[in-house]
Amino acid sequence: MREPHLYTHLEDYIFNLYTNIGIFHPRQLNPEMIGKRLGICIDYLQIGSIYEGDTIILDSRLSDTEQWQDFGHELRHAIFDIGNQLNIPYLYKDYQEWKANNFALHACIPTFMLDNIKLPDTKPKAIYVLQKIFNVDYDFAKKRLDQYMSNHIRITIGGLKYD
Repeated sequence: MREPHLYTHLEDYIFNLYTNIGIFHPRQLNPEMIGKRLGICIDYLQIGSIYEGDTIILDSRLSDTEQWQDFGHELRHAIFDIGNQLNIPYLYKDYQEWKANNFALHACIPTFMLDNIKLPDTKPKAIYVLQKIFNVDYDFAKKRLDQYMSNHIRITIGGLKYD
């Protein structure tokens, strides 16, 4: 059972976003399913991934893993950002990009799903498990695991080895 006081606003947001559209399991995490349920069009073109209008365009030259990670990033822009990034101050654009990168970590590897996975007792094995279950690359899985461990794992004697 979820204990809301243990979760960040973003983790709660992702939980509500996904569960309200019937996304409960890692196997349901894909751009087409999420986009369709949120009313966001998904298109694949040979250009850098971007959100434009009501469409997330994913770079067709990328691997499925890279497209999934880009989708998480662009989903944040689709939900929260308005206007043309070309017309906003540079520092605010950087801020939006930072927020989108952090959002992607949570959208691609949601905490509420991660909580239900028994992670191996070593960091390399845990990273590998996240890569396979959530279809993300090594660096993405490592960053998300570090974030998750920092926020949710309490060190106990004989507990998870994290080095």
